[in-house]
Amino acid sequence: MSGGKNLLITGNSSGLGEALTRFYLAQGWNVYGCSRRGCAEQAEPLQDIHCDLSDFDAIPGMMDVLLEPAEGLDLVILNAGILGELEAFHKVSLEDARQVMDVNLWANKVILDWLQGWDKPLRQIVAISSGAAVNGSKGWAGYALSKAALNMLIKLYAHEFPASHLSALAPGLIDTGMMEYLCSQPDPAEFPAVLRLRDSRDTGGTPPADEAAARIAAAIPHLYDYPSGEFVDIRTM
Repeated sequence: MSGGKNLLITGNSSGLGEALTRFYLAQGWNVYGCSRRGCAEQAEPLQDIHCDLSDFDAIPGMMDVLLEPAEGLDLVILNAGILGELEAFHKVSLEDARQVMDVNLWANKVILDWLQGWDKPLRQIVAISSGAAVNGSKGWAGYALSKAALNMLIKLYAHEFPASHLSALAPGLIDTGMMEYLCSQPDPAEFPAVLRLRDSRDTGGTPPADEAAARIAAAIPHLYDYPSGEFVDIRTM
């Protein structure tokens, strides 16, 4: 890897994660990425590795290999996450809810635990959260629950990373595969929040991933204005 700043990002195979990877590479950062499918972006300097984050036992070994060349990290973006089915929560099986929680919450705990034992400098950690964590809209089920728990995970770990600044960041609406599903599959008559999302998309209020990535990257340095461990919605910054 070349000189310059170092970024670790999870879930960079598509959507926002891929767009953030592309943005930081264009800014000259060294990007260390992991995802289940692998990142299509192959520009240098990118160190990319395949990893299924629901396989907790595989994560430490993956981190050992991926970050072996890094002398430290200027930024970690915990971006990987899954939506699950938009459904009334009483219809969601415990197995399906657990799968969402495993990827959106517990995988991040495993990564943070590994970083806690990593004897190298680590400046900033940003977990990609969601407005769903606080809205409690009908149908968001395990996703909303997992993001609310992620916010608390970051608040708790802020006490355990005194030399790093931690934030949970809601990035606002973004036109990704997740939005495509939300705008085409669930019934807006049953899930009113879907209608609001579709209206926003139709009126240009849902930026493409590359535009959102630039906005998020511009906001990340300003997260230092908030206490470590804070949940911040980019729309209020």
